[in-house]
Amino acid sequence: MDKRLDEVFSLFEGKEEELIPILQKTQDALGFLSNDSLKEIAQYTNVPASSVYGVATFYAQFRFKPKGETHILVCRGTACHVKGVPRIVEEIENQLGIKEGETSADLKYSIESVACIGACSLAPCAMVNGKVEANLTPKKIQKLFKAKV
Repeated sequence: MDKRLDEVFSLFEGKEEELIPILQKTQDALGFLSNDSLKEIAQYTNVPASSVYGVATFYAQFRFKPKGETHILVCRGTACHVKGVPRIVEEIENQLGIKEGETSADLKYSIESVACIGACSLAPCAMVNGKVEANLTPKKIQKLFKAKV
């Protein structure tokens, strides 16, 4: 078993009602929920693996692929949509060579969409490794990622 998973399990008693917090802490520790980690969680909590997987897939907060070193959260809220975020997503995908919801093979980049990042007055916007990039245009995206690819 992964040492990081041992550390997560040490925080809990292994009860079924701890499943979601265990999944959250596991994702924090590993960066995502691997098939192996889901099986380990199932054993630890004595919950069928299919049920652990069902809970994990139900909630949008859980991911099953690792995030990229540079993680882009694209806001899909109303203000961003109205101000052209579909063009922004298209340009990010073109610059990085991956689609929304994917991680590059070298694990350098990942793109994820979210309902809103709470920066509507800065629309269209995205977060790159937690930093808000505001008033995006295709040209700004080219400048932001061109040197990185």
